[in-house]
Amino acid sequence: MSLFIRPRRLPDTTEGGADRDGDPAAPEETVGSAPPAAGPPSRSGLRHRWPRAARGVTAGTTVLAGALVLFALLVPNRVERLDVGAFVRLPAEGILLAALLLALPSGRRRIAAAVSGVLLGLLTVLKLVDMGFYQVLARPFDLVLDWILLDDATDFVRESFGRGGQVLAVAGVIVLFAGLLVLMTLATVRLTGLMARHRPAAVRTVLVLGVVWITCVTVGVRVAGVPVATRGTAEMLGNRVEQVRAGLRDARVFEKEAALDAFAKTPPDRLLTGLRGKDVLFAFIESYGRVAIDDPAMAGPFDAALKDGARRLEGAGFASRSGWLKSPVTGAGSWLAHSTFLSGLWIKNQQRYRSLTTSDRMTLTKYFRETGDWRTVGIVPGVRRAWPEGEFFGLDHIYDSEHLGYHGPYFSWTPVPDQFSLEAFERLEHGRKDREPIMAEIILASSHNPWSPVAHMIDWDDLGDGSVFHEVKKEGTDPKEVWKDPEKVRTEYRRAIEYSLSSLTEWVERYGDEDTVLVFLGDHQPVPTVTAGSTSRDVPVTIVAKDPKVLDRVAGWNWTDGLKPAPDAPRWGMDEFRDRFMTAYGPRNAGSVAPAP
Repeated sequence: MSLFIRPRRLPDTTEGGADRDGDPAAPEETVGSAPPAAGPPSRSGLRHRWPRAARGVTAGTTVLAGALVLFALLVPNRVERLDVGAFVRLPAEGILLAALLLALPSGRRRIAAAVSGVLLGLLTVLKLVDMGFYQVLARPFDLVLDWILLDDATDFVRESFGRGGQVLAVAGVIVLFAGLLVLMTLATVRLTGLMARHRPAAVRTVLVLGVVWITCVTVGVRVAGVPVATRGTAEMLGNRVEQVRAGLRDARVFEKEAALDAFAKTPPDRLLTGLRGKDVLFAFIESYGRVAIDDPAMAGPFDAALKDGARRLEGAGFASRSGWLKSPVTGAGSWLAHSTFLSGLWIKNQQRYRSLTTSDRMTLTKYFRETGDWRTVGIVPGVRRAWPEGEFFGLDHIYDSEHLGYHGPYFSWTPVPDQFSLEAFERLEHGRKDREPIMAEIILASSHNPWSPVAHMIDWDDLGDGSVFHEVKKEGTDPKEVWKDPEKVRTEYRRAIEYSLSSLTEWVERYGDEDTVLVFLGDHQPVPTVTAGSTSRDVPVTIVAKDPKVLDRVAGWNWTDGLKPAPDAPRWGMDEFRDRFMTAYGPRNAGSVAPAP
């Protein structure tokens, strides 16, 4: 007997195999077939189940993608330019990019969209890095020369906020930058797909926006003083290309400059004759810039500190003269300023610094050693690792943070407080009996950013091995709290400079004698948070001596009497000091000045 199976009634279908509800027709079931396995609903299923929510998610994602791309094109690379007006603009680069993507065939369009997204992500990363560089160095990131500074930045974070702070900061930066690249690529691909699906409308929109952009440029339309039509990103990239070219050319320019040395052929016995028998100390006060003297908010308290220092020195029989030097850097980069001052060359970037320190250029310190009449030493508490450049600068012996006998705490970035560094110099070198004259390079680091906590002066006899500074540190401020308020930052900066200045002047008062000659100066202006928009790169420089013949030699410099240079006191490039100093203290007439390099 035949077995007949009654077939299941098939649903009515429409063209394309869908039933009346629009779902694809279900396959015919047969006897004994298993029910379909359960699984997560497909995207199309979700759209049919919650159509409004799905449309909202799609529209929201597209809007976010557009906002992200506009952000990349419009965000400025300086924090002070971040305002609403910066984003109420029409970027020419976005219009041109959209036109290019629409003109490409579909296969190439997808590739171009992905590449454009990556490039936009890199552009955004560069702008964010620029913001950091402007906040610290008052200049943009140099794509050729500044990579080494990123390592220095991580070291600074670790020394200021600990290893945990460094790990969190580095991890956060990596996640942020990687996320920007991925999200920007996805956003560009999504918008490109939308334009391709609605090509006629997209073409019309691009044409209209192009006409609007040209009209705004022609008429000069502005909103809140900001041009509506912008090509800022293209201009920024153009400047970067020129920056790279200039960096590559600069190596050849510097090679020619370094070949000139007015004293290269001077016999050693005719060098620095006006200082024979003297102890000559060159002290750099970190971040001691003109702002400490000129800024109205700091001028009052700091002027009192300068007068107190001058009073102490005069009471000990010392006189002083002060002027201005223009530093090659601002905000940071102390080693560039130090090498400029000592070499007589304008060391404005890391490329020049490397070229200098691998050359045979004679520095001011090296000329002292060349005479054979001075022992040359370096007090460099900020150095915590091998420093091969020390030999280049002509220092017979270097005392870094590990060799000053300090057993106290760090003060944020500063490994050794200035007062202890100077007392260690007295103990290790200056106070030794039956010694030869000393030429010392001394780096006073307590005024290094972030200026919190700051040490304060204690009795010199109580310094011991530095353990006393554990209690001093507890009395200081917390950098995390200070940096929430720019005014607190400025106050702590002033206090740090006052501490460095007091340490130095009290040391001279306590240990200086007829043979002491001190030259102290700032290496650069502090960060823009402190300078509050000032573009000056001036730093004070002062000569202190008890022997009147020493200051008579520089009478022709017309510097101001005392520790505070007058506003109109002479202002030289920091690279000019070496030759002027060596001329004044050479065998020529007192006060003569070598021509500027």
